[in-house]
Amino acid sequence: MKRFRKWGEIQVLWFAIPAMIPLTVFWILPMFYIIYLSMTDWDLMSPVKTFVGLENYTYLFKDPEFYQSLQTTLIFTVGSVIPTMIGGLLLALLLSSKLAGSGIYRAIIFSPWVTPTVAVSIVWAWIFEPRSGMANAILSELGMQTVPWLQNSVWAMVAILIVTIWKGLGWVMVFYLIALQSVPESLREAAHMDGAGRLTCFFKVTLPLISPTTFFLFIIQTIDSLQAYDQINILTQGGPAGSTRTVLYLYYQAAFDQFNVGQASAVALLLVVFTALFSLASMFMSRRSVHYLS
Repeated sequence: MKRFRKWGEIQVLWFAIPAMIPLTVFWILPMFYIIYLSMTDWDLMSPVKTFVGLENYTYLFKDPEFYQSLQTTLIFTVGSVIPTMIGGLLLALLLSSKLAGSGIYRAIIFSPWVTPTVAVSIVWAWIFEPRSGMANAILSELGMQTVPWLQNSVWAMVAILIVTIWKGLGWVMVFYLIALQSVPESLREAAHMDGAGRLTCFFKVTLPLISPTTFFLFIIQTIDSLQAYDQINILTQGGPAGSTRTVLYLYYQAAFDQFNVGQASAVALLLVVFTALFSLASMFMSRRSVHYLS
């Protein structure tokens, strides 16, 4: 029996090799190379990489711009993830009802997600143009004061959040639509028979049953916001005055503007660590909440 078990384990490893090869070549080996680069001083063009140890990390933890980028990343993450999830859930609740033409509405709302972010950002840059853009034209027609969307530190972040939320609503909505369809109608009917209203039925029956989808979307949306780059590069280039410079954009500037590959690698590695810690914490909270609900 032991021989058959060992042979079975060998077969499993043999079938796993095709999947492990690209994982090793394109993820594990580059990760070790990034760790090495984060401990060097390299300008991307010189053939010599000077080993400096932990100097890049020491510099980052003393750099005010790094902490500003962390704060900006936190603001962007909270400001984009929570409204996107709430808006996607509300749209899913609306379109899950018997609404005429709901299929067309779903396609229209989902279409921004499948559109390239660069193309979307270019269009929104025209919309936010201060003199001839559609956004200020609408504000003027309503008798409101125009806004320097991409030239003001506060409004620039608002503009990027609008683009990000608008693009992600459809994707979140689709997942919530699938989750709502899996909720047994008998449970809702039983809650109504016990005297529960629509809000009570939603918070006591529907919301707990779709909580796994909520946690999944929360993790994916947060990771996606930590990796946001295209809309920031097209709309503001991290400005004005670094007000929209996230950690990922700080990495881009360090690598390709300042040609400081060692510092950029340190930023990238820290971003990976932050993302991994957040994912583990979210998974732990998800398991505890599922155990509590069960």
